[in-house]
Amino acid sequence: VQLQASGGGLVQAGGSLRLSCAASGRTLSSYVMGWFRQAPGKERELVGAVTWSTGSSYYPDFVKGRFTISRDKAKNTAYLQMNSLKPEDTGIYYCASQHRASSTYDHWGQGTLVTVSS
Repeated sequence: VQLQASGGGLVQAGGSLRLSCAASGRTLSSYVMGWFRQAPGKERELVGAVTWSTGSSYYPDFVKGRFTISRDKAKNTAYLQMNSLKPEDTGIYYCASQHRASSTYDHWGQGTLVTVSS
């Protein structure tokens, strides 16, 4: 699976941004798609994930209610809608896929930079 993330940019605090992750190579019906971010000097953290086949999603508390993951099966593309952005949301955002038979995210996109100004 090859993943291509896009949609990052500069936005003011309180604003919104939508990231896209286009997958190629195979369909994602047996995968979980996750979105991660890494802020300068910090470890990479999960900001949400979606089970491709069912649409079931998970969000950590620090983004719950602000971030939403969706997917377009026909386009083999996942989206991360980010609302009410805060300066602490700044970082490089990555999408990654995990096959249901795997315990790790095996394929990663190249990352897209999100900068939230105060």
